[in-house]
Amino acid sequence: MTEINETTLNELVGRVLGDLGGAVSVPLVRIGDALGLYRTLKEIGPVKADELADASGCAPRYVREWLAAQAASGYVHHERGLFSLTPEQAFVFAEPDSPVNLIGAFDTAAAMVENQPKVQSAFKTGRGVAWGDQAGCMFCAVARLFRPGYVNALVQDWLPALDGVTDRLKMGAKVADVGCGHGLSTILMAQAFPNSRFVGYDFHPGSIAAATAHAQAHGLTNLHFEVGRAQDFDGRDFDLITCFDCLHDMGDPKAAAAHIRKALKEGGVWMVVEPMAGDTLEENINPVGRLYYSASTMICVPTSLAQETGLALGAQAGERRLTEVIRSGGFTHIRRAAQTPLNMVLEAT
Repeated sequence: MTEINETTLNELVGRVLGDLGGAVSVPLVRIGDALGLYRTLKEIGPVKADELADASGCAPRYVREWLAAQAASGYVHHERGLFSLTPEQAFVFAEPDSPVNLIGAFDTAAAMVENQPKVQSAFKTGRGVAWGDQAGCMFCAVARLFRPGYVNALVQDWLPALDGVTDRLKMGAKVADVGCGHGLSTILMAQAFPNSRFVGYDFHPGSIAAATAHAQAHGLTNLHFEVGRAQDFDGRDFDLITCFDCLHDMGDPKAAAAHIRKALKEGGVWMVVEPMAGDTLEENINPVGRLYYSASTMICVPTSLAQETGLALGAQAGERRLTEVIRSGGFTHIRRAAQTPLNMVLEAT
C-alpha cells in the first residue's frame, strides 16, 4: 500500500477546498451583479443587510445569506454588523471599466459548466463543438471577460506600441477587425479615431448582429460589421488588420494568416492579441495558465476542432508557436510590441 504523506495530503485538500469555495461562488457573484447588489453596496455602504435588501429591492433573508457568503469569500467587507466594499473589492466587482473587473470571468465559468455535456461527448469522438453551438451565451460572457482589458489598454497602450500605426489612424486609415465577436474592440478603435474607417468580421452571425446593435447604440458611422471568415473575408488594401484573442480559436489559422497578408496593403500591419503564455507547460503552471488551459479545454480547442483543418492551437499556444503560424502566411517581421498579465500583443509586417 502506498504511504500517504499527511502534510502533502492536507495541503492538497486545503487547496481543493479553496477552489471549491471559488466554484460555488460563481452563481452568487453573478446574482450580486445581476441584481445590482455590488453596485448598491458601493453606493450606500457601510450598511446592515436589511438596508441593502431594501435599497436593492430584494428579500432580506436572501441578502443576509448572500452577504455572509461574500464576507467569508473576502469579496465583501464586514465589520460590527455592517457590510461595505473596500476600494479594491469595488474595483473587481462594482466598476465596469476597471482593468480588473472580473465579473465576465464568472459569467464565462458558468457557461463552461453548462457546456460540459457537449465537450464531454467530444472527448470520446474527437470532434469539436462549434462556436455557435456552445451552451448559454458563451459569446456574451467572453465579450464581457475581455472588455476591461480592451477598454484600459487597446487605445492607450497597444496601438501606440505599433510602429507608426496611431499616426495613420489619426489621419485616416482603413482597418479590419477580424474575429471581432461583439465588436467591443472595433467600437473602441472607431471612437478613438473618427477619421479612420473600420469593418469588423466574424463567422458567427449572432455576434455580428450584436456588434451592429452596439455600434448603432453608440451612434458611430465610421464602422460596420459583416459576417466573414478569417481565411476568406471580403475587403482589400487595409492599413491595419487586428485579431483579438481569436487566432488560436480558428480552425485554420495558417490560412487566415495567408489571407490577412493578401488583404493588407503594402506596408500594412497585422496586430495579433493573444492570451499571455510561455512556450512550455512548465512556464504556464501558474494562476493565469490555469485559467487559460481550463477555458481552452472547454471553449477554444472544441471551437477549433469544429472547423476546417482543426489545428487547435489552444489558448496557451505561446509566442513561438504563434510566430510560426504568422510566418506561414508570408509575414517576415514579428515582434512582441506590448503585454499585460493576461495578454501579449504581436506586431506582424
